[in-house]
Amino acid sequence: MKKDIYTEDRAKWQVPAMETPLWLGKQHPFCVVIPVINEGDRIRNLLKRMQAQQIASIADIIIVDGGSTDGSLEIGELKHVGVRGLVVKKGPGKLSAQLRCAYAFVLDQGFEGIVTIDGNDKDDPGAIPRFIEALKSGVDFVQGSRFLPGGRAVNTPKLRDFAIRYIHAPCLSIASGFKWSDTTQGFRAYSRRLLVDRRIQVFRSIFLEYELLAYLTYISPRLGFNCLELPSKREYPLGLVPTKITSITGNLLLIRTLLYACLGKYNP
Repeated sequence: MKKDIYTEDRAKWQVPAMETPLWLGKQHPFCVVIPVINEGDRIRNLLKRMQAQQIASIADIIIVDGGSTDGSLEIGELKHVGVRGLVVKKGPGKLSAQLRCAYAFVLDQGFEGIVTIDGNDKDDPGAIPRFIEALKSGVDFVQGSRFLPGGRAVNTPKLRDFAIRYIHAPCLSIASGFKWSDTTQGFRAYSRRLLVDRRIQVFRSIFLEYELLAYLTYISPRLGFNCLELPSKREYPLGLVPTKITSITGNLLLIRTLLYACLGKYNP
């Protein structure tokens, strides 16, 4: 374990039960974490795009699975397209619980930084090298933005576009003191020093659903970490929108999470 993680801190991490059916070892200082659950052909397409762009030549690719049952994560197929690790969450919770599993695993392995990209194939992995270069230059938090010059928002549902531009991003910008333009997507990157910081404490069981995304967007600038947005492309397919947030209740929970983050309710 690297010396930046104190033994007493590591013992207090609240990490869901998990298994690691695939781990071929660390090759690079940085990794790409892909959270998935039953993404089917979407995760297969994303991994093929990453293979074509040779992402595995600059970062280790690690999938964190929330309990897929669709057969999309067959070990042999994953190895064939350059995946080095598969972490499977066994404990309760959704995205934030998956991310706690992934963060704990990659920090224990000694990675210097993490890029996360959703497994539903909406983001262009071609931006990953730029995220890693930003981490190398000293940036602690990189957020992909479809709304910056050079970024692209394709087929974004109108209600979601409105909510991001006029509710979510403005609220987090005011609360955090950093001008964010795109705050709901998981295409982002974090430095190791941010994730292990004692003032942040990402490994808490209150982070179960989508709380970590809003919390880290809020707390990182407030603590003086170097934050940056980079343009990226996010494309929704025509027809059925691939998202785990589909109900009115789900959207109301996101609003509650936003308010809790902006009011400091998740602070240690």
